[in-house]
Amino acid sequence: MAIEVNGKNISTTDDGYLENHADWDEDVARKLAEIERIELTDRHWDVIKHLRDEYIDNGQNQPMERALLKSMGEIWGSKPSSKDLYQLFPLAPTKQGTKIAGLPAVKRKGGY
Repeated sequence: MAIEVNGKNISTTDDGYLENHADWDEDVARKLAEIERIELTDRHWDVIKHLRDEYIDNGQNQPMERALLKSMGEIWGSKPSSKDLYQLFPLAPTKQGTKIAGLPAVKRKGGY
């Protein structure tokens, strides 16, 4: 599979994740969000950037939801609820957010 962004074809898996996270940029994120039917806000970008930082700068870490909630609380000044994150990413913040962030699919099962 592939998506087209700015005249460039970018390879994706059958599930819509980028084959190569280095192909990601903000225009790619916007296209992936459009496919997921999500209109990106500043809070979406905060989550996306955090997920990318954790993966790229922290040994390919893909935080579970509890860790993501804690980190977003530090960034936003008050800890969000799970419901808050699911309003941003209805199909699971750590999975759908990871997809839009251009990162590999999360392989772990469950886990709060």
